[in-house]
Amino acid sequence: MTADQRCSGRTVVIKFGGNAMVDEELKRGFARDVVALRAAGLQPVVVHGGGPQISALLGRLDLEVRFEAGLRVTTPEVMDVVRMVLAGGVQRELVGLINRHGPFAVGLTGEDAHTMTAVRRAAWVDGEPVDIGLVGDITEVNAETLRELLAQGRIPVVSPVARGADGSVYNINADLAASALAAALGAEQLVVLTDVAGLYANWPYDTEVIDRLTAAELEKLMPELTSGMLPKMEGCLRAVRAGVRSARVLDGRVPGAVLRTLLDGAPGGTTVLPDDTPAAASPATVRYRSAC
Repeated sequence: MTADQRCSGRTVVIKFGGNAMVDEELKRGFARDVVALRAAGLQPVVVHGGGPQISALLGRLDLEVRFEAGLRVTTPEVMDVVRMVLAGGVQRELVGLINRHGPFAVGLTGEDAHTMTAVRRAAWVDGEPVDIGLVGDITEVNAETLRELLAQGRIPVVSPVARGADGSVYNINADLAASALAAALGAEQLVVLTDVAGLYANWPYDTEVIDRLTAAELEKLMPELTSGMLPKMEGCLRAVRAGVRSARVLDGRVPGAVLRTLLDGAPGGTTVLPDDTPAAASPATVRYRSAC
């Protein structure tokens, strides 16, 4: 069986973020890799962040940049900037980079065709509730539009903005948006790109990376995670609990990491597996499982 036959029709959701979003060569390489995944028979869906770009524009507009519980505090003024940067800037650039290789990428937001519906997200710091504004948690995904695009051979590029039943527009953490879409699409894998090598076993005292753990093991670690890593690992946990075969946090600073991981099962990052993963499964089939 060829690689194309093994991969054919399998959906993978990739959260594009971190340093890869601001390094020009990494951006171009990511676009090439996504097209290569498509050529191998996979159905990639890209969900992008835009934190550095949003913060930069907020600074130029003299608007506050503040995070609580790992999430951006989003006032109505900040929300205007979020929509402008994500849908009007980051998404258009990424679609353009992918489409240099063919007419593949189609950009949309969670608002389009009611792809994602959200409610205001509650947040706590040290056991106390905090107001983080127009930050949403996804309550419903209508994946019909995404499935139609995938069936046409397109590569959806999704901005993590969603409308609520109350008419408000919400800023959705891109890690959690990618997780929700992966679950709704029945994806084979969720891959979250970040600026670190993976989930560290004892941060900040050493940099040993946990290469794999089950959802139950991750759940026990969640209260100890730093704010930056918390939404990424929460997204991985939600995905595998919702039926996604595996979820991986991967170092987006490494050129070609997505391609090697998804096609070849190359080692790297931290993989989260369902609780029912056989304990006797070999490292080759569990620890570094490819999407094919």
